[in-house]
Amino acid sequence: MRFLFIVILIGLATNLHAQKTTNQYAEIDKIALQIPEASTKNTKDISDYINANFTTQTDRSRAIFIWIASNIDYDIENIFAINFYPNVNEIIDKVLASHKGVCMHYAELFNSIANQSGIKTYVIAGYTKQNGTVDYVPHAWCASQIDSTWYLFDPTWGAGYIQNSKFTRKINESYFMALPEKLINSHMPFDPLWQFINYPLTNQEFYEGKTEQNKNKPFFNFTDSLKQFENDSEIEKLVSANRRIEQNGVKNSLIFERIQHNQHDIEYYNNKSFVENYNIAVNLFNEGIKYLNQFIDYRNKQFTPKKQDEEIKEMVDLVEKSLIASREKLASISSSDPNSANSIIQLNRSVDEATVNMNEQKAFLDKYFSTGKMLRKTLFYKYSWMRIPLNKE
Repeated sequence: MRFLFIVILIGLATNLHAQKTTNQYAEIDKIALQIPEASTKNTKDISDYINANFTTQTDRSRAIFIWIASNIDYDIENIFAINFYPNVNEIIDKVLASHKGVCMHYAELFNSIANQSGIKTYVIAGYTKQNGTVDYVPHAWCASQIDSTWYLFDPTWGAGYIQNSKFTRKINESYFMALPEKLINSHMPFDPLWQFINYPLTNQEFYEGKTEQNKNKPFFNFTDSLKQFENDSEIEKLVSANRRIEQNGVKNSLIFERIQHNQHDIEYYNNKSFVENYNIAVNLFNEGIKYLNQFIDYRNKQFTPKKQDEEIKEMVDLVEKSLIASREKLASISSSDPNSANSIIQLNRSVDEATVNMNEQKAFLDKYFSTGKMLRKTLFYKYSWMRIPLNKE
């Protein structure tokens, strides 16, 4: 079972940026806010409504942003709560049922609806700065690719602000389709990949307010890095993320906790990968034992009913293929855990033992095939070998 601590990211703007004087999205907002209550119980129904009423990615992203910002209240009572939700679906179900949440709820809700609406979107974890002061709690927001360009969305800060320990709803347009080079003034991702800029800021520069891109730095092709990220395994994503995070400077405890969190996930996925691959090796070994016993049983029956020589040879070939595949799979895995390492040793020994027996059968077949058919019956004698299949991890 996976035991994983998850610190729910929190954070809400306590001050407002300058608002646009006109709302160019008034018609979109009107339609988005007319979604029937019955269609807001899950993200699939919400995305279906949005897809049916809007065609462009910009309009759809606006509809998602305004619906969340207008319907989800910030959960003041749980602003510092640490939650242990088993999965993202439970987070989303909770916020849709209560219409309350902290920043992770806003971000995960936006992410789910956007992806189902045909907009590639990711949740970003990081920390923020307000009024020149770096916040001591983590935060979550989103990145969406709109018509091949990446924009940032913060539906939490876009929904309103906290004043006198109360949530006041007021739509803040600054956090809808924000340009990465603008939002970096207040939002710092743990992983610099999610800055979406070619000269990423270090954490030290963010603290010092040096948010102008320094083109004397090495050029960072975040587009190519993002493509690589999308093709990586879960372990590869976490390992590369931790490398980038550490290189960008571990400036505060939030960054350190993110590295530790990722490391725990790396250990989990490594263990998961080991178990999966070890079990594959066990299955292949047991398959080889099954084929071996089938051949021995057939041999004890003096190759009756009759088969062609090639068919008989294929019976042993199946044994060999399975044992070789099992050994190759074992060679691809390792573990620092003594019990797991011992399991690999024991299975390799079992494969060795089965291989010795298989080679005896192959030697018998070589002799059998080189003997005249009239004399082949004289080669048979009772042979017995049965190995109990191994259990999985």
